[in-house]
Amino acid sequence: MLLVIDVGNSNVVAGVYEGKELLTHWRFSTDRTKTADEFGIMLLSMLKYSHVDRDKVEGIIISSVVPPVTIPLQHMCERYFSIKPLIVGPGIKNGISIKYDNPKEVGADRIVNAVAAMDKYAKLGRPMILLDFGTANTYCALKPNGEYLGGAIAPGIGISSEALFSRCAKLPRIELVVPGNIICRNTVNSMQAGVMYGAIGQMEGIVNKMKKELGEDSLVIATGGFANTLAAGSDVIEIVEPFLTLDGLRILYEKNAK
Repeated sequence: MLLVIDVGNSNVVAGVYEGKELLTHWRFSTDRTKTADEFGIMLLSMLKYSHVDRDKVEGIIISSVVPPVTIPLQHMCERYFSIKPLIVGPGIKNGISIKYDNPKEVGADRIVNAVAAMDKYAKLGRPMILLDFGTANTYCALKPNGEYLGGAIAPGIGISSEALFSRCAKLPRIELVVPGNIICRNTVNSMQAGVMYGAIGQMEGIVNKMKKELGEDSLVIATGGFANTLAAGSDVIEIVEPFLTLDGLRILYEKNAK
């Protein structure tokens, strides 16, 4: 079995694969103060709850955009699983040709998503636009020959909503759902309309602009916590892949374990 761990700015998503099958997965808050022991106890509890035998975990791979969390997670793997994890970063074999000015600047999560997209959809021969809706919204351009061209980064939906609450004295925190109308008659619905329809408009604008540069036949693939919500409000997204990043981690491990 393979344990995959994706560390984002807001959440850590972990899962266990047996072959190509994702047996179980969990999501918990990214906590920069947690120690290796705290991560270990948490993951062991999750494995036990999911009826997964820790001793059957034979490999671990970690992707992280939060450096203070990477080291304790690495120590946790060595102490609680007796496994040195594979860390996604420079030098790892990924099959992607990164065309960024400085390839080291590209977030590990963006590369992992590109690896998964290449494995699943490169055979279609279409350019790909990868959307990941997390703490930040990332838009990545990928050619079917494996060239990663770069993309755009924008504030995520949660950040936008929190900015309204924290910077505007009379505005409340809101549930991030799409209201039925864009013209709303109360403050909460008005904020929901602005944040959610604003995110949909941003997505459509960026995707359409990227298609002009990359190709009008580009395949648009979305992942992340709000992928299904935004896909339901727009027709620019063709495929929603909720576990694109976890699949990418599995594929990367297989490429580098040979």
